[in-house]
Amino acid sequence: MDLQLLDQLRWGALSLILLVISIGLHEFGHAWVADLRGDLLPRAQGRVTLNPLAHADPLGTWLLPGIMIFLPILLGRPLPFGLLGWGKPVQVSLANPRTRRMDDILITLAGPAMNVVLLVVFALIGSLGGVSLASPGKHDFAKFLVTGILMNAGLAAFNLIPLPPLDGSRVFYRLGIYTTEAFLFLTRWSFFILIIFINTDYFYQVIGWLMTPFLVLAQLIWPALG
Repeated sequence: MDLQLLDQLRWGALSLILLVISIGLHEFGHAWVADLRGDLLPRAQGRVTLNPLAHADPLGTWLLPGIMIFLPILLGRPLPFGLLGWGKPVQVSLANPRTRRMDDILITLAGPAMNVVLLVVFALIGSLGGVSLASPGKHDFAKFLVTGILMNAGLAAFNLIPLPPLDGSRVFYRLGIYTTEAFLFLTRWSFFILIIFINTDYFYQVIGWLMTPFLVLAQLIWPALG
């Protein structure tokens, strides 16, 4: 096995670890804020934890991302679509009818918010550590931080798309942008809509647009990123 392939496999493993951590933090955000709002269900199910393994879905966190990361390395060519993954959904009871709407909005937005927090942490490490892609001694570490920033910006952006089961759809529903009938209709057909959408140029345009403010924030914190 040549050194180039070994290096690619190493970065593939690091990318998968980063994804598992990022997805775990996303789901922890949902569970943590639900717990803060008095919802007892996430804690009872062991979800109020930073352990990413508690939030990992066998298919969405391990198998599918693993295939999408390592298959292009083994084939020697990229796949025609980006990296996708998801965690085990956090179940909530929303037991208080007086605060149910606001609870649901805050719990839902907490997932993408945690990805933004992790993105900021990576940018701060790069900035405070004087890390740069142009520095030979710190190039690999800078590449690791950039990968983490791009991954978390992508996760936050993807989850803000207003299609079920993504977080953006639930916020639209709770804000009254979607009627109950529209939300249920989209939920019924969302898998097919997402599959079609992901395979269009519009998907990458939307993701790029949604990622922009997060990447601008990261660049403000870590100027060398640009």
